[in-house]
Amino acid sequence: MDVSVEIVGEERREVAISDDATYADLVSAVDLSPHEVSVLVDGRPVPEDQPVETDRVKVLRLIKGGGR
Repeated sequence: MDVSVEIVGEERREVAISDDATYADLVSAVDLSPHEVSVLVDGRPVPEDQPVETDRVKVLRLIKGGGR
């Protein structure tokens, strides 16, 4: 399954995942940790352990690195 992942404010990537992948698997596929992001489908957050059932998601980073 191919999924379009928009990392809000950063980039958009096309990711190939297995048909039984969860949102946590999808987040890992774009080199992020499920603990530092929220995954949004149609503007609503989804649980990381839920199976991916859409071909388009937004990922909102909750933690960003950086200076002062």
